[in-house]
Amino acid sequence: MIAAIDPAVLPVLVGVMAFAIIILIFAAIRAATGNPRSAVDRIQEMTGSAQDQSFMANEGVRTFTSQVSALAAPTAEDERNILRRRLSQAGWRSPNNLEMFSAARVVAALVLPMAAAVVVQPERLVMILLLVLLTASAGYYLPGMFLNSRIKDRQRVLLKPFPDSLDLLVSSVEAGLGLDAAFKRVADEMESAAPELATELQLVNHEVSAGIPRIDALRHLDQRTGLEEVAALVNVLTQAERFGTSVARALRIHSDMVRTKRMLAAEEQAAKVSPKLTVAMILFILPCLIIILIGPAIINVIRILMPAMSGGSSG
Repeated sequence: MIAAIDPAVLPVLVGVMAFAIIILIFAAIRAATGNPRSAVDRIQEMTGSAQDQSFMANEGVRTFTSQVSALAAPTAEDERNILRRRLSQAGWRSPNNLEMFSAARVVAALVLPMAAAVVVQPERLVMILLLVLLTASAGYYLPGMFLNSRIKDRQRVLLKPFPDSLDLLVSSVEAGLGLDAAFKRVADEMESAAPELATELQLVNHEVSAGIPRIDALRHLDQRTGLEEVAALVNVLTQAERFGTSVARALRIHSDMVRTKRMLAAEEQAAKVSPKLTVAMILFILPCLIIILIGPAIINVIRILMPAMSGGSSG
């Protein structure tokens, strides 16, 4: 059970809540007074094909989120593009993923101090300010930490079946299929075993079918994954298409390099086991062995010396 709120802490809680409410009201006013309609919305209104109220409500929520996210979103366009790329690498391809991520930062930075103040209930002003500062910083940086973890997990999932997909791609190209048809065939074959990688390859086919040059579509694949192996594959295919060399031979060499790199990474992980086991033995197993081996001798010495010491003191 949480104890009653201390009267000394109540003004601080009221101040933090008032600050959060003022920010939300300010964002709502900007969303209401602004002109959120796009050119598509105006065309739909002029042609009589405007959508229902649910669409307008979703549009209002989206505009409100963008106004709140402006408090934490990067201002420089390069930083915004980098953050969008990282969000895409995490698997979040929504058009407003940057706004949602920045809004989550703002909400976490405002909610965590209030929750911590209610639970901890500090009495001194210095402790209150320190608690608010630490929890607000944690709320701001926690979404970024979660994003980094999500990117690493997704890259691990994409990298595991990548050598097998390269082998299928090499076999398809050597069998006479074109590069676009080979990508489609590999995506279809890998859909059940590796759905994440199959989706990325299907996106490449869709972009090429939509008229995007193959090299640009492959570069988009590199940006969506962020893997060095995919970047190397894009460079190999780019050079093969530019200089007119054999695509199948280039893919075969790159496939062998990827498998060799994966084998070296596995050997590296295996070599790290011995030092880790040594540290565990020194910290946990060795003290237990020392106690078991030397403990009985120490007890016997104490039993022998205790009567002598007691006799000497009495004499």
